[in-house]
Amino acid sequence: MDALAGLLDGPRAKGAFLLRMVMAPPWSVHVEDRAPLCLMCVTEGEAWIAPASGAPVRLRPGDVAVARGPEPYTVSHEPGAEPQARIGPGGTCHTLRGEPLARSMDLGVRTWGNAPDGDTTVLIGTYQMRGEVSGRLLDALPPLLRLPAEAWNCPLTDVLADEIARDDPGHSVVLDRVLDLLLIAVLRAWFSRPDAETPAWYRAMADPVVGRALRLMQDDPARPWTVASLAAGCGLSRAGLARRFTDLVGEPPMAYLTGWRLALAADLLRDGDATVESIARKVGYSGSFALSAAFKRVRGISPQEHRTEVRTTGP
Repeated sequence: MDALAGLLDGPRAKGAFLLRMVMAPPWSVHVEDRAPLCLMCVTEGEAWIAPASGAPVRLRPGDVAVARGPEPYTVSHEPGAEPQARIGPGGTCHTLRGEPLARSMDLGVRTWGNAPDGDTTVLIGTYQMRGEVSGRLLDALPPLLRLPAEAWNCPLTDVLADEIARDDPGHSVVLDRVLDLLLIAVLRAWFSRPDAETPAWYRAMADPVVGRALRLMQDDPARPWTVASLAAGCGLSRAGLARRFTDLVGEPPMAYLTGWRLALAADLLRDGDATVESIARKVGYSGSFALSAAFKRVRGISPQEHRTEVRTTGP
């Protein structure tokens, strides 16, 4: 499995919150929806994004930004503008006094703003669930990243702009997939920068030996892997693989495998009704007892407690 493919593998975007925001100054929106990830593309005008901590970032046409939750941020026509609206969980919108704004700022299908002919247009795609398989990559992202127009060349922004205001049957599924592809394109460009601070395991994917070991584990987690069997699959000695893997990834092969299996199990516990026993066998454990022991040792709670917690509290 490719490292970037792992980002959206699992739940992917399901009914993502997609919107075209059209604004005329002065305007400022404070976002505290606690969503795990939000992608913003400016197609006209300009916008400033101010994270909870850190300097504001300016977006011009063709620029794209990714905000990693759950920390709040503010999007406005200029830095320091006083917020006029607050976005809450699920895309709810109110004034700072709590008055609803959904109707008064509705400009049509998936279009929202204070002026239909405003000079700033921002395409917004928000993931409302965090897939824990992608946690290693998401945690490697800064709270806010900006990719300038000249740093990437991708036609998907135009596709999203064309599709976002349509209301055809089943169109939400099309938009989910376009958002997935756009996000992968953004992250691929981000991590390919010369000064990119990528996580060790991501860089290790490029190593001909360790990269193969990582892909073997990710593609077939249910297999009873040992360091010896991984080494055989990579054409290296057991000691050689263990040393090289630990040097490049920052943890031994079996520790990485445990984390990968438990991340897969956590996704399956959240998204479906499969039994702990069946999930255990799917991710490489002999049964529910073995999975429960590993889950509690690493995460501090049982698989069933995890399932109850994520379904009660959300993302």
